[in-house]
Amino acid sequence: MEIIPAIDIIDGKCVRLTQGDYAQKKEYHSNPLEVAKKYEDHGIRRLHLVDLDGAKAKKVINYQVLGQITRHTSLKVDFGGGVQSDADLKIVFEMGAQQVTGGSIAVRKPEIFMQWLQTYGAEKVILGADAKDRKIAISGWQESTTQDVLEFIKDYHQKGVQYVICTDVAKDGVMEGPSIALYKEILAITPKVKLIASGGVSGIEDLHQLKSIGVYGVIIGKAIYEGKINLEELKPFL
Repeated sequence: MEIIPAIDIIDGKCVRLTQGDYAQKKEYHSNPLEVAKKYEDHGIRRLHLVDLDGAKAKKVINYQVLGQITRHTSLKVDFGGGVQSDADLKIVFEMGAQQVTGGSIAVRKPEIFMQWLQTYGAEKVILGADAKDRKIAISGWQESTTQDVLEFIKDYHQKGVQYVICTDVAKDGVMEGPSIALYKEILAITPKVKLIASGGVSGIEDLHQLKSIGVYGVIIGKAIYEGKINLEELKPFL
């Protein structure tokens, strides 16, 4: 199981929101590159970088942070937040991202998302499936849709998507455990999808539980910042 720390960016700084609420923002570090280097030093190989300014603005904003991290570390970075056009995608890949996560674009402009999938391949394009009460949420979770998360994932998997990051918005940033039941349901209907669980991780036991149900990877954010998970504890999973 891949361990993927998250760095969420507002104004170039490392922050965390609670349940996607921009009003509930907590700043943890002013230098994302330093945080990324610390992860790399502990054997982490992957990073989930989220441009929260971009998610809100519907265009990529913090691409310079991405460039700094890819230039000065060997981390495999997947980038999400505000990637809404071909121009955004070009910037993200030029700045060194190995993968891009498309959530809002897959809802609003599925034809463009499918074009990306066909042009760049399923190894480079991740489907972002963020669920609020089991319905897909977009634009940094500021907007709800009527699309059922299971159907959304199943439909795109049938169209060629391999990687899916699924966040249960209610779990995000509250550290009360991940959405195990939801992930089991997703894997039951799409067993071959590479499912990356995100949101709610509160301790090492959660990682053991997620590994046992067969998720491909897990994104960890606040639990590391708040000291609920020590980077040394992650070594057995790396």
